[in-house]
Amino acid sequence: MSDSKELKVKEKQELSSPAEHTRPGPVFTPAVDILETEKELTLLADMPGVTTKNLNIDLRDDTLTLVGDIDPFEGPDEQDIIVEYEVGKYFRQFTLSEVIDQDKIEANLNNGVLRLKLPKVEKAKPRKITVQAA
Repeated sequence: MSDSKELKVKEKQELSSPAEHTRPGPVFTPAVDILETEKELTLLADMPGVTTKNLNIDLRDDTLTLVGDIDPFEGPDEQDIIVEYEVGKYFRQFTLSEVIDQDKIEANLNNGVLRLKLPKVEKAKPRKITVQAA
C-alpha cells in the first residue's frame, strides 16, 4: 500500500501567552488529539521526555490543566556540543463541559503520550427510544 501523502514532522510549538513566567526556560504546547465515542472522550497529548513523576494533571473549576517538565538529559560530567531537542515545560488547559463525569477521569502515560479517558455522564450518552404503536 503506497501513500501519496508526504510525511511531515510537527515541531514543538512554544506557548505564546501574555502571562509572565516565574521559571526560566521555554514552555511548550503539547500536540493533542481528541477522539469521541458514545461513552467517552479520549484525549491524547504528545509530551516526549515527560515522566509520571514530572507530570501534574489538575482539575479545578471545570478546567483541566496539564503540566509536564522535561529534565535535561546530560549528566553532571557531560557538556553540550549540539542541542536540537529543547527541554522545558509543557502546559495546556481545557475547559470541561457538564457532559464529562469528572469523578471518573483516568490518566495513563506511555512513551511520552498521555492518554486521558473522559467518560460522559449517563444523561449525555445517546440512547434509542422505542416508539409504540397506538
